[in-house]
Amino acid sequence: MMLDHENQYIRSLYLKREQIPSFDTFPFNLPVIKNLQELSLHPYVTYIVGENGMGKSTLLEGIAIAMGFNPEGGTLNFNFSNYDSHSNLDEYLRLVKGVNKPKDSFFLRAETFYNLATNIEELDQEPSCGPKIIESFGGKSLHEQSHGESFFAAFINRFQGKGIYILDEPEAALSPLRQMSMLARINELVNEGSQFIISTHSPIIMAYPDAKIIQLTEEGISTTTLEDTGHYSIMKQFFEDKDRLLHHLFR
Repeated sequence: MMLDHENQYIRSLYLKREQIPSFDTFPFNLPVIKNLQELSLHPYVTYIVGENGMGKSTLLEGIAIAMGFNPEGGTLNFNFSNYDSHSNLDEYLRLVKGVNKPKDSFFLRAETFYNLATNIEELDQEPSCGPKIIESFGGKSLHEQSHGESFFAAFINRFQGKGIYILDEPEAALSPLRQMSMLARINELVNEGSQFIISTHSPIIMAYPDAKIIQLTEEGISTTTLEDTGHYSIMKQFFEDKDRLLHHLFR
């Protein structure tokens, strides 16, 4: 059964502004944090979009850690660290949760997925009476696949439904065709009672119908539509008049 505003897993988040020591230091000097008060999330899919440097990944990471995820990704059960580079934003976020608890969970990060794959192999080498972790990812070593194949295998095989899924720039490893396949899988999981929070630059990824698109700019935070995002308009302009755009770029 699909979620609604009453039973979605994360309904909204608040920034504890009164506890922040200074808005002149990272991560509180990022545009998204400076302008953040309350952010309501969609029960199906919420996109966080914007140009580089606006704080999309930092905000997503803060939400994930506040939920209990490992900063480098995985399920709520993963606990490893190759390099402690995450901010302390999670300490200043308050998540408002719905009445239901997710039965599945995953934080998928393109930039640290290699570390996650390595941790899975290390854990599977330890003595265990149960099935190996890699079996829930399709059974084939993630290191023996291309970055895109392993990333997609995790998304297709490991996500089981009735879950909260946080994805940080998933398009980084996926071809346009794979991105469209990801949309189809997102739809299946939404229909199985899942909620997604996704940071992305891809107009394909952010095309899920009835989703909420939150756009971050230097001026603040706003809700927009796919067609009104800068990502969509740039790509549309490029494909409709490529020669003219390239002419101006190469001048």
